[in-house]
Amino acid sequence: MKSRHLVHPRLAEKVAFGGLWTAAVVVIAPVFGIIAYMLYRGIGALNPEMFQVGTKGLVPAIVGTTALVLLTALIAAPLGVAAAIYLSEYAGRGPLVRAIRLALVNLAGVPSVVYGLFGLALFVMLFQLGRCLLAGACTLALLVLPLVISASEEALRQVPHSLRQASWGIGATRWQTIRRIVLPNAMPGIITALILSIGRAAGETAPILFTAAFYSLSKPFPTSLKDPILVLPYQLYVMATEDPHATEEQKWATAFILVVLVVALNLAAIAIRARLRRKQRW
Repeated sequence: MKSRHLVHPRLAEKVAFGGLWTAAVVVIAPVFGIIAYMLYRGIGALNPEMFQVGTKGLVPAIVGTTALVLLTALIAAPLGVAAAIYLSEYAGRGPLVRAIRLALVNLAGVPSVVYGLFGLALFVMLFQLGRCLLAGACTLALLVLPLVISASEEALRQVPHSLRQASWGIGATRWQTIRRIVLPNAMPGIITALILSIGRAAGETAPILFTAAFYSLSKPFPTSLKDPILVLPYQLYVMATEDPHATEEQKWATAFILVVLVVALNLAAIAIRARLRRKQRW
């Protein structure tokens, strides 16, 4: 009886871990397969000419994509975290709060082309910003806000309520408790939400097509928020649909560079999250 109780739980644990590893491999292997295939198809075009400023150079698109993603994160992060704090710490459980959460779920499923048309009508036409970096970042910020709010709210909820009670017990106000106790402990989860939003914003084409994308050889890099930009998803779209001189290798190489750029931005955010977690342990 004693040996049976010892063997079966260990066997069940090994089977469970084996199943989890198998599921992870099944999910991750196709991703590496796609990246390897893109590299295989486009490696012939990965030469110094692709990293120059010009009609076929990708440097303006890389700079524009990075600037657009960073500005989107700067706009979406404070708005999303503020909304999440309200929903998690201040709002009750009334019908208005339920309606807000339902709206967030619905907005997260709206196609990106709808956000692009909305950004065109609001930022480009009504606010008369024109097609520029600021209009594109504001549109993408609206696109990722539902994700940032929902994930940040969940991270705030994961902070134990006992920490809040202890802070209140020593005389701290609710805002002091949120600022000094709740937010630092929820920050890794909030950064995870930003990582997910960065990945989505960097790969969108439709919103950028309507609000930000334009390329001029005389001004390849944006010098202000009112300048139009060139981004990798838009350049890849143009190469695949409108540029008869673009070779298949160039298209695959551009797609590969886009994936590498998204991965690099995500790794930077993951490194920041890991550093915050180390500080919390100490």
